[in-house]
Amino acid sequence: MADNKKEKGPIDLVHQNAIHVETILKEHRCQKLYTKFSINPYKKFHILTDKPMAATSLEEEEDPAFLRSIRAAHLEPTKKYTHPKTESQEIGWISTPLISSDRSDRRLNFQRQNSEITKYMDAAWRLKEQTQNLS
Repeated sequence: MADNKKEKGPIDLVHQNAIHVETILKEHRCQKLYTKFSINPYKKFHILTDKPMAATSLEEEEDPAFLRSIRAAHLEPTKKYTHPKTESQEIGWISTPLISSDRSDRRLNFQRQNSEITKYMDAAWRLKEQTQNLS
């Protein structure tokens, strides 16, 4: 078994340098230079006010495309996308109730009703719990 393995000699700096140059060339092939700058709308940023005594005479107009992208970034996922993008978004994606909640409909809404027997048993259970807690 020891004969099958090739023994490596000392580290050759020329070969290591050639490997390093090759990896750098691969990285440069995949790199893109971005020259267009815009603020990331998904990251919250804080706006700082001017100095209190500074006179600002220039009124700058806001970019409508930038405002649209900021507003779109802060929307709920159901308003941004037509269908869920992740598995965890599938839970609760359709949040509208299947049946309208009409409280006056007696077929679906059964309110609690107390008769004489239920009132008596409720009082009996309450009395039993109080006596057990005191003991």
